[in-house]
Amino acid sequence: MKILLVEDNEMNRDMLTRRLKRKGFDVLCTTDGAKGIAMAESEHPDLILMDISLPIMDGLQATREIKANSNTADIPVIALTAHAMAGDREKCLEAGCNDYATKPVEFKQLIAKINTYLSSNGDLK
Repeated sequence: MKILLVEDNEMNRDMLTRRLKRKGFDVLCTTDGAKGIAMAESEHPDLILMDISLPIMDGLQATREIKANSNTADIPVIALTAHAMAGDREKCLEAGCNDYATKPVEFKQLIAKINTYLSSNGDLK
């Protein structure tokens, strides 16, 4: 299973990449929303972990564009964000994210969410 991680913070990116690889996932990384859109189309990952506060193009706009493209619209997107105020979850869902996880990431909960979206492929981690 291939996961695209769109995260500009190097420490978060490294930590999540290492932990996801230990769970057996193939992890692709990029650091901004525009590159995330391009990689979603070229690599067609099984799932996208999308930071919301990104340079170039934020994660909400990137998700809107991914979901508007018929080649990538079916890829589940889980928003990763430090924004945990009332209404932030709804903003993510309205932009097309399938789910939402706050930072700092609780890895067991994130894996449970990932498995929920990948379980249709029968490859739970």
